[in-house]
Amino acid sequence: MNETLPFLYLARHGETAWSLTGQHTGRADLPLTERGERNARCLGQRLGRFAFAKVFASPLQRARRTCELAGFGAVAEIDPNLAEWDYGDYEGLRKPEILARNPGWFLFRDGCPSGESPAQVGARADTVLQRVRAVAGNVLLFSSGHFLRVLAARWLGMEPIGARYFMLRTASLSALGYEGNLSLPIVEFWDDTSHVAD
Repeated sequence: MNETLPFLYLARHGETAWSLTGQHTGRADLPLTERGERNARCLGQRLGRFAFAKVFASPLQRARRTCELAGFGAVAEIDPNLAEWDYGDYEGLRKPEILARNPGWFLFRDGCPSGESPAQVGARADTVLQRVRAVAGNVLLFSSGHFLRVLAARWLGMEPIGARYFMLRTASLSALGYEGNLSLPIVEFWDDTSHVAD
């Protein structure tokens, strides 16, 4: 029997004021900018060609709103494990400001004081992947950049530090899949923004 293997699609939320300025946006619940909303709609047009058995979204409004504008608000289930990395003391700071406080700091190795460690984010990603792999069919996730990067690393069996290799722009679409069978996870495509308006 030639069984079609499922894909896991990853949608990063649209632009916010802080993603535009490079500020670390973990649990701060910021809305999308006007451009962020526009590109979330464009993302929805792109996603319209696919069928999904399940759709999950982060509880943070930037991901929920992207999900809604993309046309999946009515069917999405909110999963707290899809929330962005908790940056703790570094919430709202740009990377140069963090490095001024803590030279040599590297998120995917060091985590954040009063926030989450890479191991904690990796454990949340593993929980999401366990849930996703139990679904028969394609799954779509709406979440944030650093969390989705860790999730991709864990999909491939890498430690959370492997997330450093996976950049993600706002309103991007990525897909994780398999090569031939379920024991060979792969990246099908990554950080595709060909659908965005500007």
